[in-house]
Amino acid sequence: MLLPQGASTIASEVDALFYIVYYVSIVFSIMIFGGVTYLAIEYRRRGRISLTTSLDSNHKLEVAWTVIPTIIVLILFAMGFRTYMKMNIVPAGAMEVKVTGQMWFWSFDHPSGANSVGELVVPVNKPVKLLISSRDVIHSFYIPEFRIKMDAVPNRYTIIWFEAIDTGSYNIFCTEYCGTGHSTMLGKCRVVTQKQYDEWVELNDIPEDMPLEELGEKLYKSRACNTCHSIDGSASTGPTFKGIFGHDVALEDGGSAFVDENYIRESILNPQAKIVAGFQPVMPTFEGILKDRHIDAIVAYLKTLAKSPEEDTH
Repeated sequence: MLLPQGASTIASEVDALFYIVYYVSIVFSIMIFGGVTYLAIEYRRRGRISLTTSLDSNHKLEVAWTVIPTIIVLILFAMGFRTYMKMNIVPAGAMEVKVTGQMWFWSFDHPSGANSVGELVVPVNKPVKLLISSRDVIHSFYIPEFRIKMDAVPNRYTIIWFEAIDTGSYNIFCTEYCGTGHSTMLGKCRVVTQKQYDEWVELNDIPEDMPLEELGEKLYKSRACNTCHSIDGSASTGPTFKGIFGHDVALEDGGSAFVDENYIRESILNPQAKIVAGFQPVMPTFEGILKDRHIDAIVAYLKTLAKSPEEDTH
């Protein structure tokens, strides 16, 4: 009724604890405010003020309003502690995924070597351990449907785990304010079957001997470049890659820049250095995420997009 769909093994326990606290709070609120309202009406000022009679203490009532809340709090503590321990003790055999937060996106490294940006792909009905860190400031990794949330802290690792019970796509948020792009630090967790996961790993595993142009095209998709940069000339969040190499581009500061290998490398590692006119400076840095070979591959791929059809036939 109040919470999003529960899609992990721990979600039902978290929901049960939440609803117990919620309904207990409603019951006590009604009792307290009902009692206050009754007493305010029953003992309102009437006519001439006179002294009240002396009343003895009601020991049974005093014991009741002390013991009953204490028992409820102890029950809630026991339930909460048990759920907390389950959420923080990783099951044996869990698959480990390295999660890295930085302004303003999430990147994921899988044990097979496959990696992705903005999309976490995991198999259904399999425990997944998340080893979380940050490259800059404090972020907080949150998937509402799984009922998991953990801070990403610079210079240290934090750990949390989950086991998804339903296939589908689930939102990933950052819940720690981390700068102007905080609200755009979004992602998706895609839960698939084991067969689909194996196929995804095979597709995203990057052989070191792959030709640069092919590797660049693969990185264009796996590193989510295609979410902001088109290759058909259409407008998007960032400039199109079609025909950009070897040409001048107008910059936001009124100048211009020639798109060559150095310009592309600088735009990947320090994207705020030269902002193309008409576009917002929202691209994050990929320093420390892309290897030199990966940058070379992206440069090689952009060169193919600058070729004319006549050049491609020779």
